[in-house]
Amino acid sequence: MWGVEVDVVNADASARGESTVMHVRCPDRLPEEVYRQVLEQLADLSPVVQALPPSAALVELRGALRYHGADARRLGEVLRIRTISRLGVDVRVGIGPSVTVAASASASAQLPARGGVLAIEPDHVDEWLGPLPVEALYGIGPRQATALRDYGIHCVGLLATVPPATVQRLLGGKAGRLAAERARGNDPRPVIPRALPDSATVRRVFSRHTLDGTAVRAALLDLVVQLGHLLRQRGQAARALTLTLRFAGGTSWDKTRRLPEPSAHEDDLRVLAYQLMDAAGLQRGRLTGLVLKGQDLIDAAQVAQQLSLDGAREDRLVAEAAMDRIRAKYGRGVVGPATIFRRVS
Repeated sequence: MWGVEVDVVNADASARGESTVMHVRCPDRLPEEVYRQVLEQLADLSPVVQALPPSAALVELRGALRYHGADARRLGEVLRIRTISRLGVDVRVGIGPSVTVAASASASAQLPARGGVLAIEPDHVDEWLGPLPVEALYGIGPRQATALRDYGIHCVGLLATVPPATVQRLLGGKAGRLAAERARGNDPRPVIPRALPDSATVRRVFSRHTLDGTAVRAALLDLVVQLGHLLRQRGQAARALTLTLRFAGGTSWDKTRRLPEPSAHEDDLRVLAYQLMDAAGLQRGRLTGLVLKGQDLIDAAQVAQQLSLDGAREDRLVAEAAMDRIRAKYGRGVVGPATIFRRVS
């Protein structure tokens, strides 16, 4: 069994009033019920727990260090002992002054020499991050890592020395800015207490039985827009969609398919939703309603922002963000695809 040795401990963070973040990684494909039990173990350590389904979580330890009268190392040890003995789950724990450092540390904690727990003291962040390969920095996806390596940036220390404008040209505006900041250890994101819902559901009920394929497709597009907006508001992304068709007479049809990558963007959701509708093979079925459900949800922060050479798609994503701001200010029904306003009232 793995040990519980910790390399560096931020023992005085609580006294200094600094944030101390714990990132916990569970084994892949952990059953949902067991994952929930792991979250319960985390809640025994601190009330500030942010679920990152399907197999990770964040914990803010600042208050917990004072409450338990223990340092971060001890709490990491206690957590691993509890999950192993009570649940048979061997977690990996990273601890640091920010989400990026803690999450990067939990990945490194999988190495046998780390013993399953790795804590990074604030004064040692630059020293520890610098030698890491760029793909080990939390939030860097495979394509981003390849783009950086092609430019000669192989480690996080080198990434931290590159001008942010250059990183933005390599990875794109937002992704490049975040990568440059996090390589320098800058990550102000707080741990937000959240037990994420398992799914997100939107519905459309027709006022009368309908056979109109165009009207049904417009209604489905409206559901896609609603679902995407709901997921983005929650800070979530869906791994799968389920479409349910309800027919006159009380019968129904449903089908589930997985997205190629987790997403909350209307472009991706629309393509899969239309594929599900086409799979139904409707002919003369009298529909009474549609239900579109996003399933196997994960925190949007876990979705790597990959490079895209599709300028039109990037423009649509910018427009999507602008429409979200308009909806937040004026309401959902003020902006959207023209098809919705022509066909759905």
